[in-house]
Amino acid sequence: MHSSSADEISPRESWLQERLSTALAKYDEKTPLIYRKSIDLPAEVGEWIAGWTGTGLFLTGPIGVGKTHTAWQTGRRWLEAAYAPHHPWQGSPIVKAYRSTSLFDALRPDGPDEERRTLVRDLQRADLVLIDDLAAARASEWTQERLFEIFDERYINRRPVIITCDVLPNQLSEVTGPRVASRLAEMCRGSVVLLSGTDRRKGAAA
Repeated sequence: MHSSSADEISPRESWLQERLSTALAKYDEKTPLIYRKSIDLPAEVGEWIAGWTGTGLFLTGPIGVGKTHTAWQTGRRWLEAAYAPHHPWQGSPIVKAYRSTSLFDALRPDGPDEERRTLVRDLQRADLVLIDDLAAARASEWTQERLFEIFDERYINRRPVIITCDVLPNQLSEVTGPRVASRLAEMCRGSVVLLSGTDRRKGAAA
């Protein structure tokens, strides 16, 4: 007669672990090499991951304090949490990550229309979107409209975002336009994390 142990995992847990392993491998593959190293995350970030409220996380602070590294590792921990046995299974989460400069270029009106529409739709629907260095470049009026389409859809459907930036959400109007800045300020309310310290690029990844 088969006897079970408290240490044995259920078939569902085994199934989730297999899918988590595959998801993490794909995530690590698209993570830049210098940001693959596991790091300790601020307590506020851990609370955000555990909250599951559909809010945004806004990582801010001076240049070189580790915002980008923190963002990539936060995305990885968020993905791990999505496969926890106690969490309602809603399919394999889709995570999209962009540097703002690359995103703004892809949204320009002189690019292929169908590719741009697909990108907007993908960023509206992804389970988690990470945008790095949001204030690195100023978006054109056209790009601001596309950003509004993306963030408004995520805002009304409570889909989370992770943003890194060297200014606060309420200071983004000149970059993203006031409507996007307003939505980000509300989406990230209570989850604005200020990182401090010296410029890590002088000795390590930042």
